[in-house]
Amino acid sequence: MTTDLKSLRPAAPILIGAAVMLSLSMGIRQSLGLVMPSLTRDIAISVSEFTLAVSVQNVVWGALQPVAGALVVRLGFRPVMLTGGALYCAGLVLLATADGLLGVMLGAGVLIGIALACTASAIALAVASRAVPARTRSLVLGSITGAGSLGAVLSAPIGQMLSVQFGWRAEVLGFLVLALAMLPAAWFGGRVDAIALPPSAADRTETSAKTALQTAMRSAPFVVMAGAYFVCGLQLLFITTHLPSYLALCGMDPMLSGEALAVIACFNVVGSLFFGWAGGRWSKQALLGVIYTLRSLGLCVYFMLPPTPLSTLLFAAGMGFLWLGVSPLIAGSVVEMFGLRWQALIQGIAFMSHQLGSFVGVLGGGMLFDMLGSYDLAWKLIAGMGLTAGVVQLSFALARPMPPRLATS
Repeated sequence: MTTDLKSLRPAAPILIGAAVMLSLSMGIRQSLGLVMPSLTRDIAISVSEFTLAVSVQNVVWGALQPVAGALVVRLGFRPVMLTGGALYCAGLVLLATADGLLGVMLGAGVLIGIALACTASAIALAVASRAVPARTRSLVLGSITGAGSLGAVLSAPIGQMLSVQFGWRAEVLGFLVLALAMLPAAWFGGRVDAIALPPSAADRTETSAKTALQTAMRSAPFVVMAGAYFVCGLQLLFITTHLPSYLALCGMDPMLSGEALAVIACFNVVGSLFFGWAGGRWSKQALLGVIYTLRSLGLCVYFMLPPTPLSTLLFAAGMGFLWLGVSPLIAGSVVEMFGLRWQALIQGIAFMSHQLGSFVGVLGGGMLFDMLGSYDLAWKLIAGMGLTAGVVQLSFALARPMPPRLATS
């Protein structure tokens, strides 16, 4: 273990840069739901209109993730990540000055969606995978994912405090100050461009983007994993976007929403480290099935009972432990199946499925709430789909071996 840790020292600036960039990118994005109650009242848009903007963000993010993955092969990680950080800041400026749906849609939807494709988990984990040896890769991916969740520990309470004291526009400007730190983080993470791929993966004639995509789509384990990832996005975005609204509907203290998101972020650190460690010892595909199943059972228990501050924080802790542990497992699975060169591209395809689920979870939850005045049907559908995905993923992982890789790592 000491030898393994020593081998990571040269990569430390790269890993820290990737972790900080991911932390701020995801933390601010996960905290945007805190803006919804005040923003919708102030500029007179509905809950479903705000969630439409967030849904557009997720669709743009998912659709452009494979494009960003292909661009890092052509241009390198640093230009892609720096561009993403700049666009993130621009999106927050536009959101902070919005006076109608168009500003919210362009800022929180389009610009932040593009930025996330260049700065969030698929790119950050591809950077980490390139920077470390195979024997420590799963644990490092879990560590980067865990560190990446700490942004919400900072952004959610700060955002909630600014909103209560000065209004939602001050909250978004506070997010902007945090987002500026993504630029130097992306610069340091971009040092990974100087690390050469292993000889077999570095041979550009070995395969092409088209061949890599065709190979991935013919791989049954990958297709099942990507399909289950759809339901993962459905669940996570429903929680982060609609939990503040649900708690307000139930008459809970407004600060409870920020506290719950912070608890999710804290326990996500533990969960990401655990599943990163576990992924180096057991089937990554089977662990994904376990996560989806347990998460769905947690949704059922929480929403079936009247919410209290204690039950909400316990729910947040359980969801946090199961939150982004999927990221190191999926990133590691993609490397095992297809190698390093096209990791960001192929992982982007899987993530596109996740983001389609996010679109449905955010917009569908908002539409059902506007129609029915409650979240009862929404959470039941989401929990049921999650249980189905978990059982299918687990069963398939135990029944079929992993296919041979496209290229060695």
